[in-house]
Amino acid sequence: MVAFFKKSKNGVQSHEAAPIAPKPVIEVRGVTKMYKMGDIEVHALRGVDLTINEGEFVSIMGPSGSGKSTLMNILGALDQPSEGEYLLDGVNVSRLSEAELARVRNKKIGFVFQSFNLLKRTTALRQVELPLIYGAAGNRTKRAKMALESVGLGQRLDHLPSELSGGQQQRVAIARALVNEPAMILADEPTGNLDSRSGTEVMQIFQRLNRDEGITVVFVTHDSWIARHTNRVVILRDGKVITDREVQNPLIAGQSERPSAEDEMEEMLKEVYTTGKQEEFT
Repeated sequence: MVAFFKKSKNGVQSHEAAPIAPKPVIEVRGVTKMYKMGDIEVHALRGVDLTINEGEFVSIMGPSGSGKSTLMNILGALDQPSEGEYLLDGVNVSRLSEAELARVRNKKIGFVFQSFNLLKRTTALRQVELPLIYGAAGNRTKRAKMALESVGLGQRLDHLPSELSGGQQQRVAIARALVNEPAMILADEPTGNLDSRSGTEVMQIFQRLNRDEGITVVFVTHDSWIARHTNRVVILRDGKVITDREVQNPLIAGQSERPSAEDEMEEMLKEVYTTGKQEEFT
């Protein structure tokens, strides 16, 4: 272990461990994405640079057409950049084959979607076992049961999706995302189809997983209220990152009532936009 010397009050030198540099989970370097629609070139991403370290809880935001969905697809190894590099947990996935990308998605990324994406005739336990089956992992039932217990569904192992509430279905999806112990969880509008109570419960789970277990979580959302529950907000516009700021005093799920839309937007603008540098808005 690297150490440095620090002189104590009595003049004796003592050893202290040097601070460990944060480990990047996501490293995006100069990434562009261009689509061709006939003779028209559409530039969805225009030189995006982004680093997300292990244990961070980050929201990626932006209006329609900003490039956030394209960036999400690249971060999720569902698409590849036209130019630039994307390193996920130290692996350069920018030029991997389809088979290699599938292995990366199964091992390193836990997906949570707005629509849950559960199989209708499959029990909660079996749903969570699926990533382990695809990866030919052992102890599948035990690991799936532990994942479901970690999200409060230890008593719902044999329930079908039709026997679960929306919030419970999303918790099954979170357990499925966790079961392979991925490098990160990538969540696309994970509370978008839930009522306020269920949304709060789901957000509490994400905050606990990040806070207590150090799991890296990336939200892709248009909802500024949800973003204020994370620790960092990245905002895209026209394919570029225009703002990358820490959230001052992140909200704790369940401890604050959601304000009106007007108050919410005013607060978000004050907290994220007005604390940035001038060049971020030009």
